[in-house]
Amino acid sequence: MSRGEAHRFDPTILREYDIRGIVEETLSTDDAYAIGRAFGTEISLNGGATACVGYDGRLSSPEMEQAVVDGLKDSGIDAVRVGLGPTPMLYFAVNIVGADGGIMVSGSHNPPEYNGFKMMHGTKPFYGDAIQNLGKIAAAADYADGSGQDRQEPMLDRYVSRVGQDYTGGKELKVAWDAGNGSAGEAMVRLAKALPGEHLLLNEKIDGTFPVHHPDPTVVENLEQLRDVVLKEGCDLGIAFDGDGDRIGVIDGEGEILWGDQLMVVWSADILADNPGATIIADVKASQVLFDQIAEMGGNPLMWRTGHSLIKAKMAETGALLSGEMSGHIFFADRYFGYDDALYAAVRLLSCLSQSDESLADIRKSLPQPINTPELRFPCSEERKFEVVEEVRDRLAEAGANVSDIDGVRVLTDDGWWLLRASNTQDVLVVRCEAETPAGLERLKTALIKQARASGIEPPDF
Repeated sequence: MSRGEAHRFDPTILREYDIRGIVEETLSTDDAYAIGRAFGTEISLNGGATACVGYDGRLSSPEMEQAVVDGLKDSGIDAVRVGLGPTPMLYFAVNIVGADGGIMVSGSHNPPEYNGFKMMHGTKPFYGDAIQNLGKIAAAADYADGSGQDRQEPMLDRYVSRVGQDYTGGKELKVAWDAGNGSAGEAMVRLAKALPGEHLLLNEKIDGTFPVHHPDPTVVENLEQLRDVVLKEGCDLGIAFDGDGDRIGVIDGEGEILWGDQLMVVWSADILADNPGATIIADVKASQVLFDQIAEMGGNPLMWRTGHSLIKAKMAETGALLSGEMSGHIFFADRYFGYDDALYAAVRLLSCLSQSDESLADIRKSLPQPINTPELRFPCSEERKFEVVEEVRDRLAEAGANVSDIDGVRVLTDDGWWLLRASNTQDVLVVRCEAETPAGLERLKTALIKQARASGIEPPDF
């Protein structure tokens, strides 16, 4: 594309809290340049002059990173290139460099053919209408002009050093780690080397083809290799990361998965011991057990919308010290910066366990055990997914159901609750149910299926 001409993005790639597309189908280096140019214009209009840029291990990421840098420079912004690493490394760089913004080139946990961009305005998330406005700037070619510079400022060593800084030791642990060949691999290697205990590393080599398994720790099959190692080697726990290192998955020493809301109980107890009454946020997919446990421990539980940018903004608004999502995005503002960082969450988890007389399996078994489904996703077109949720919400409202519409629809009944929401990162609908009894769970599932079918959608078997 000509450096100053109008540019139109595929309408599916500008999403609620990031940009995501299929390389050479809906996302190109021309798009990356226009994103850099439009984002640089936003920074310039707000009086800024610098932006950090990082990239993940996808095969298309180096070329996309160069295009973004070119766009920033042509809008008069100086680009600080922090190198290959996990998304939280880019967040860290913006905070310590004092940059006016940041762009991470990353497809996160999407399949290898995807890529995308996560952005920061100063140290705050850049999302929603702000992302849509980039499309308007590009379409009008309403760019700032300039001649910015770029410089290399590798951040991996500084980042890993800071992540490990908050480890408080106790008993030594045996830990298996799985980077899934994602961009957290090298950081994971360096962090494990710096921690006490015994560490077994899996899939630590960064490889954008993800040759062993897909790097999404919310999918049970992706944790099977880690579970096998934990059980075979007698590890205390196993820790997995997603493709760009901002989501965590955990297996206890008995080979059982602890989902994000169960892990949040562990971190919440640690934080509330030193900060009674602290606000702790969890997304709408979290178990009622978590909200009840936070309240019982003297905390202030708050349910909020799913989405890393949305959670970070709510944390800043409420002063929450900890937030978490079922998907494994965990945000610490207690002694840290308030963004989602799976490596940092791992350090805080290991600190808790090293000082506890209970194993992680003991903690899991001590929690109330409602019957629930995991987070299930099923295909629904980009154009249709939000419409389906609105249709279900309207029917339920007309029927007088007890519905929370903070994010999708979370329906409360005497049996428990069920959730239907549209993913902001994939062409899928997300469902989850939780009940006290098996019969109650079946009634919830039946109600959910009925509503989905009423909108012409066939949900998965669950």
